[in-house]
Amino acid sequence: MNIFFDVDYTILGLDYSLRPGTAETFQQLIDDGNKIHIWSGVGLRAQVVRDHKLGTFVSGVYHKPLYRMEERLEELGVPLVPDFVIDDYLEIVSTFGGVYVSPYYFGNGMDSQMERIYNIVSEFAQTGHSDDRQYRAKGTIYRR
Repeated sequence: MNIFFDVDYTILGLDYSLRPGTAETFQQLIDDGNKIHIWSGVGLRAQVVRDHKLGTFVSGVYHKPLYRMEERLEELGVPLVPDFVIDDYLEIVSTFGGVYVSPYYFGNGMDSQMERIYNIVSEFAQTGHSDDRQYRAKGTIYRR
């Protein structure tokens, strides 16, 4: 699958800390045959990828659409439709399907969201669905 991760408040805190377990989860997802893509509604975030040494995991860095999600992919230079997204922005998760993650604001060694994300992605890859309440199927009604 082509899995798209948001940057701000998803893998990156306000304090520029990387959410715990990000690199390990990226490696696990790649080992499972997935491709990792990074996108952000505030522009290309290649510097974040470099600063946190995530480049070996990432297949592409793109602008994320914030409205008319699917229609704007080509306009924003996103060459493919995401198979699965991980984001703290519920509307985009509901549009493409994936994991609605609680925002990550500051360094927190107790945060275990990346492990949960990996489990949801794995369950989805095996069954086409997840029973986890953070999972949203593609095209679901926007709900919190």
